[in-house]
Amino acid sequence: MKSKLTRLIEAKLRTTLRDMPVLKRHALQLLERRDRRRHSAWRQNPSLVRALPRKMTVAVTAACDQRCTGCRYGRDFMPGHMLETGLALRLLEDASAAGVTMVRLYGGELLLHPELPTMIRHSIALGMSTYVTTNGILLGKRAKEVHDAGLRGLTIGYYGDGAAYDRYVGAVGRHAKLTRSLETVRDRFGDDFQIQLNYLVMRPSCNLEALQKARAYCERFDLRFNTDLIHYSLPYFSEGPERELRFRPEDEADVHAFVDALLAWRREDPRRLTEPGASLRSIPDWLFLGPNLRIPCDAYKLLWVGADGTVQLCYVTFPLGNLHEQRLSDMLGTAKHHEAARAAFCLECPGCHCERSHRIAKDAPSFERYSRDDGGASFRASASV
Repeated sequence: MKSKLTRLIEAKLRTTLRDMPVLKRHALQLLERRDRRRHSAWRQNPSLVRALPRKMTVAVTAACDQRCTGCRYGRDFMPGHMLETGLALRLLEDASAAGVTMVRLYGGELLLHPELPTMIRHSIALGMSTYVTTNGILLGKRAKEVHDAGLRGLTIGYYGDGAAYDRYVGAVGRHAKLTRSLETVRDRFGDDFQIQLNYLVMRPSCNLEALQKARAYCERFDLRFNTDLIHYSLPYFSEGPERELRFRPEDEADVHAFVDALLAWRREDPRRLTEPGASLRSIPDWLFLGPNLRIPCDAYKLLWVGADGTVQLCYVTFPLGNLHEQRLSDMLGTAKHHEAARAAFCLECPGCHCERSHRIAKDAPSFERYSRDDGGASFRASASV
């Protein structure tokens, strides 16, 4: 376990690096090289893999105020469940003591949890970098509460502009409500909130017109841009009626054109589109090869907690226990925990593309493949991977 002083020093170092982007970039490159050496050794001998929890994702509630086509939260995934505040605070304490440095709080829609500011304040006080993922609809109403609690970073799911957004979330006028929330936040807090738009790359949104509108939206509200890919293995994922969200073989040319536009945008505005080029170039392979793209998983660093208290290594599988039956501290560092880490690394699971940017950076063959500078074009070798 880390001492309180060690955790505070690490938190201060993270804050310092955040304000020194050049130094931060070099530090991250050093860590990536270290991790590539580690992954190369683990590929040769998977028995060396150990669980090293550093990032925890917590669904504080399964309730949601939207009905997105691709998500079952708020309907039949953990319906009616919400983490009790005391349970959540103990969870955060145990995670910090175990070496977790980053916490992501989400839902469902986490702004529906009445005690969210208490959780944010406690997580930050423990020295962990803390951010939230929200649909943003209630952000205008609750921004002051979470800002007063110390929150400065958040990500917002985005599914297209105007009517396209409303169709995906299942209600008319929702894009307008999101826009009003962002107007309120920027008017009241300026750039004191760092906001990232997580653009869901799915069949309906993967076109150049939709991307150009998203870019204009980011520039209007000073948002960073990141891509999320439509899933194929998350337990709360839905493909929609007639699998309308899923890409088809005939869509491959459109996907490559979309990725090429992303790479061009990144060259023009790297401050806004911070996702590495290697991650962007890999998008077609993740979408069309799915679990057949065998890049070792770094879920050994992850923990996922559901609104019903379920603790897993990751979003998809590898259950470790339930907070209603035992504390997180009793689940971590056990033989079961390390076995799950090894199984995840070896892809003994349904497969997913979670954490794809980090996985590519840590896997030497993948890093070399997708980091090739071919004039900014996406990687066109899906059939050969």
